[in-house]
Amino acid sequence: MRSIIFFDIDGTIVTEDERAIIPQSTMEAIALTREKGNLTFINSGRTAFNISPKVKKLGFDGYICGCGTYIEYGGKVLLSQTVEKDKCKRIAELMRKCWVTPVYEHRDGYFFDDKTPVTEGLKYFMEVFVDSGIDVSGRVEDNNFGFDKFVIWTNPDSDMELFRQEISKDFSIIDRGGGFYENVPLGFSKATGIAAILDKLGISIENAYAIGDSTNDLPMLQAVPNSIAMGGAEHIYPYVSYVTNPIEENGIYNALKHFELI
Repeated sequence: MRSIIFFDIDGTIVTEDERAIIPQSTMEAIALTREKGNLTFINSGRTAFNISPKVKKLGFDGYICGCGTYIEYGGKVLLSQTVEKDKCKRIAELMRKCWVTPVYEHRDGYFFDDKTPVTEGLKYFMEVFVDSGIDVSGRVEDNNFGFDKFVIWTNPDSDMELFRQEISKDFSIIDRGGGFYENVPLGFSKATGIAAILDKLGISIENAYAIGDSTNDLPMLQAVPNSIAMGGAEHIYPYVSYVTNPIEENGIYNALKHFELI
């Protein structure tokens, strides 16, 4: 029976720096496993619009985006979950009160808030977005403001007690380290996306594989019996069944070869 492999993007498929390199061995490995009849899916925290053309060129069968809030297979959208408009506005006001720096992520674009602090993290993200040709003009005041998930950066004056108290009612709060938090609606994760695809395609969990490198990959990695950590991601080693090489040392290729997927 064919297998299915779920890949994170940043730090797994693409180097997590300004170079954003996809190693040649990664391209070859994905092509080879698809030639064997296996299915390949992106499973990313990125929302749908932010999957770059060079990632799509690798020929994935489908995409789980926004930590499970969006699912696409064979070019058809199976799920697209967006937070209600009124709740989006209330959260934006709350973020101002908490004095954190948000970026609101929708399947079709990003929204920013000029009434919140400007952090170094935000500056870096904005530079990367601009260099990548991503529109950064969206603001919370726009008529089409809305989001599927959001991230925040904190600062010494942030009211994190209020943030956790209110946001945890409706969102899973993922600590990405360094005062950076990813917030996903309850009931959605990279794991729920996997479950939906396996059910849709009738593929056994024993034939499912997941590869990642960060804490927001843990739901995905813990959802399958064949879980793979990229080399260098020591913080997730205890939660996986196999550790491969770093991304630029043929990590993806060697992982797929180890599991006889190529």
